[in-house]
Amino acid sequence: MHTIARHSRAEAVSSASAEAVWRIVADVARVGEWSHECIGARWVGGCDRAALGARFRGRNRSGIIRWSRTCAFTVVDRPRELVWITGGLLGLGDRTEWRVVLEPVEGGTRIVQTYDVVHAAPGIDRFYGTFVKAHRDRREALTGDLQRLAALAAAEEAPEHPAA
Repeated sequence: MHTIARHSRAEAVSSASAEAVWRIVADVARVGEWSHECIGARWVGGCDRAALGARFRGRNRSGIIRWSRTCAFTVVDRPRELVWITGGLLGLGDRTEWRVVLEPVEGGTRIVQTYDVVHAAPGIDRFYGTFVKAHRDRREALTGDLQRLAALAAAEEAPEHPAA
């Protein structure tokens, strides 16, 4: 029986500043622009920006499987670190902690994303491992996400009129 990867790490480097990357990653409404799986998100409970305790609901798709989760920010340290935890699916109590760390490097920003499955309801990891095959090993897909995020931030930070 297949199971999901319970931990993973991916990284990419952007020529953009940490602030430029932060503006995109902290705006949950933009996640669909760079994520391979989270196709959209919206703020809930009157929240409208990343802040400690702020909640949002993400919509996800992997192949024909679709689901949504309510998430809450647990760390908001602009422009260095953003952490959120997913709420359980169907009240099963499964939760995953996602972390994005932005590290200044020469010429730009290293973007590091990790996740840790904090709790998986009995059998849910086998269900996802069987029916959402992409969750068996997510490193390549998450690296692609970060590369898209890096390129998006670099394009938005680039001057509108380059020198002639």
